[in-house]
Amino acid sequence: MKLKKLMAISLVGAMAASMVGCAGSSDGKTGAGNGTSTENSGEAVASNGEKLVVWTLASDLKQFAERYTEQTGTEVETVVIEPGDYPTKVQTALMGGETEPDIIVGEPQMLEDFYDNGFFADLDELGAKDYEGQIVDYVWKVGQDADGVQRAISYQITPAGIYYRRDIATEVFGTDDPEEIGKYFADYGTILDTANTLKDAGYRIFASDSEINYFSGDSAWVVDGALNVSQARLDYMDLVISLYQDDLTAYANQWSTPWYQAMSGEVPILTAEIQNYEDDSVNVWDAESFEEATADLEKTTVFAFGLPSWGVLTMRDNVGETSGKWGVCQGPAYGFGGGTYIGISSLSERKELAWDFIKFCTLNEETADWWIETSEGDTVSLISALDKHKDDENAVYGGEKLYSFWLEQAEGIDYSKVTKYDKVIGDAWGQAIGAIKTGQATKEEALNTFYDTIESTYPDIKVTR
Repeated sequence: MKLKKLMAISLVGAMAASMVGCAGSSDGKTGAGNGTSTENSGEAVASNGEKLVVWTLASDLKQFAERYTEQTGTEVETVVIEPGDYPTKVQTALMGGETEPDIIVGEPQMLEDFYDNGFFADLDELGAKDYEGQIVDYVWKVGQDADGVQRAISYQITPAGIYYRRDIATEVFGTDDPEEIGKYFADYGTILDTANTLKDAGYRIFASDSEINYFSGDSAWVVDGALNVSQARLDYMDLVISLYQDDLTAYANQWSTPWYQAMSGEVPILTAEIQNYEDDSVNVWDAESFEEATADLEKTTVFAFGLPSWGVLTMRDNVGETSGKWGVCQGPAYGFGGGTYIGISSLSERKELAWDFIKFCTLNEETADWWIETSEGDTVSLISALDKHKDDENAVYGGEKLYSFWLEQAEGIDYSKVTKYDKVIGDAWGQAIGAIKTGQATKEEALNTFYDTIESTYPDIKVTR
């Protein structure tokens, strides 16, 4: 296959951060049991001495590879590459005609460029269509190129939810039931009311004002060639600005020391200037110096976090003594974030073996059972496994049946609303919100800058102001 020239791929901290959540368990535990797979679920086969080379963004695949080697005897060399370096390394290898790696991966925001440039082999030629309907629908579609050809499959679903403190919910709202608490996050205006109610009770709704990012508007950015700034997008903008300007969060930044600390208990209430780095007197990225610098600040307890399903793993490692006091409910819109999609390099000389590895990781029910146990809560994409574990209770979340919840949320995701423009437009929208909330620009000025950016970046998109 002739490879096209790769377009520039923009990666930001959000992707790198999401990989923290997608990384799964790093303790090397393995699940119990060595049951017999069936061909229908992606049975692993021996390789007759061949070796596979895997390039990945997430350390998860090292564990999958080790499991695959145990069961097949196939040697798998797994190379974990930093997210910021990954696209360039893949481009260099494939444009240079390298026949290794055999397996390459991508997150949703980079996949379209990889598909367009011929980096991923055609999985339909290897029999992928035989498995259609076995993987959660939106995940299956993410793995298809513009022509509907299957190029990659993920072992995860990553729908978003609101993680909240059950004890605080009972105190302030009189219930900790996920369905009832979900009503307090039903839309952006209601979330603002909820934030004010919690502040009056001595709490902060979120550690940061970025917690609703995964629910930032259930609509496509581009419709019929025109920029679509829906009312939901504007309402989301107004909510984030109010959370920031009305002192409704702990002014932490996502992934910083206080953000993680808020999962286990009290955290200092910082200032807007510290959050936006105008005041660098507090290093929010160094736990030791942070504790010393904020010792005298007023403290608060945070009510909720907004994260995809892999947040179960992030929370698991950081909730400490608050374990068992959490619940998960629906947010104001259906959303998802991250996910590792596995494909085969179009230049691989071991495509049949590579396809067997992909089936093992994504379509094998025994593997899915193992990964659920090993990761202690990651949410697989194989429907039969999700159904099998639908009544599993998660102790961190008060015994909530999270696999049923995540499958329900995934079924609400409409992937047709995802476009190739989303990354750039979303970043520009975030910059506009940041300029308004910090007072660098009026709403009108920021919106005009946003429109200017879209017009200059995508002349083919019709922009109506």
